This record gives sequence, structure tokens and C-alpha cells, in this order.
Amino acid sequence: MSLTLEIVTPEARVYSDTIDTVVIPTVNGEIGILPGHIPLITQVADGELRVTKDGKEHLLAVGGGFAQVEGDKISVLAERAITEEKIDEKAVEEALKRAETQLKEAAHLDPAEQEHLYELIRFAGVQLAVKRRQR
Repeated sequence: MSLTLEIVTPEARVYSDTIDTVVIPTVNGEIGILPGHIPLITQVADGELRVTKDGKEHLLAVGGGFAQVEGDKISVLAERAITEEKIDEKAVEEALKRAETQLKEAAHLDPAEQEHLYELIRFAGVQLAVKRRQR
């Protein structure tokens, strides 16, 4: 038995494939999904999403959103998501530095803008962890 996984962000469909298993980071910890899993809706946290297909593990960085398991279909509606192959480590490091600098100078920012910078920093950290995990 297999699962169908689809990961969608507001910008694009990031991942769509038939898989064996998936581990999703949620606000309550990681959840492993196997074929025959009970129906579920959960809030996705910033973190590493691990997909197993044909005995190989594939990594994605995800941030925010929700996951739904219904039958053998898993839908992840994420605010942000990127596959490990598409992460540009140098660009992420530069974006992280810019966000940290802006946050240090954030005395004039409203709370929503500050939270946005914190989200950028968290997601940059997740991307770097995913990219560097395979080394």
C-alpha cells in the first residue's frame, strides 16, 4: 500500500507524489504517517518534513500551515515549503543575516512586522538544517 502526498503553498505545488511514509513536524511534535492512518487534521510547525519513497529518504523544509490525512491521501497546506534540492544555502544565509539585522534595528517596527522577521529567521534555520543534514 502507498500514500499520496501533496504539499502546496500559496505560490506553488511544491511536492506531489506517491510515497511509502511521511513524518510531519507539528506544533505537538512529529507525526509519522503510514498507509491506513486514521483521519487527522493538524497544525504544521516550522521543521523538517521527511518523505520515504522506495527506501530512500527525501527532505523538505516546511513552515506553518495545516496537514490533513484522509484515507491514503495526505495534503499539506503550508505557508512556506521547499525541497532540499532547491535550497540555496548561500542565499538563505544572506537572508538570515538581513532578517537578524532588521530585527536588531526593529525598535520602530510594529509587532506584526517583528513576528514576520522571526518567521523568516525560523524558516531560514530550518532550511539550513535540512540542507546541512546530508553532509
